[in-house]
Amino acid sequence: MSFSSSTASRVFRGCRALLAPAKPAAAAAAGGADAAAAAAKASKAAAKPKPKKAASGGGGGEASPKAPSRPSGIQKVTPVSPALARFLNAGEASRVQAVKQIWAYIKREGLQDSINKREINCDERLKTLFEGREKVGFLEIGKLLSRHFVKTS
Repeated sequence: MSFSSSTASRVFRGCRALLAPAKPAAAAAAGGADAAAAAAKASKAAAKPKPKKAASGGGGGEASPKAPSRPSGIQKVTPVSPALARFLNAGEASRVQAVKQIWAYIKREGLQDSINKREINCDERLKTLFEGREKVGFLEIGKLLSRHFVKTS
């Protein structure tokens, strides 16, 4: 079975190295070092990232330095309810900080259910946060904490 040149070029999509006729063994050995050096230069040139053009928005031509972003969403520090403030020993916290500290408390006190690891057995301190419930699923913690974060506008 033989391929025509058009079939081969379609399959290999014009890759010159694959479509070029084979070199004799002596020529390949002599030019092997030069070919390897040329291939290395070509790959380095292709690997270099091209400099990005500045966005034209103000006419200055220079990209303005990116302003530091303020935390938002679950990382935004907000005031908390008195019950959560007593638990965290802080008047305000982010949701991430609060959940981390609650999980650290659960692990430290061994409150995770030994059979069903997805449940937390609440002690008196956690009952004040979780509406007096005996057991809480670990996916419910975020929902139950939402009422402890004071809305600010």
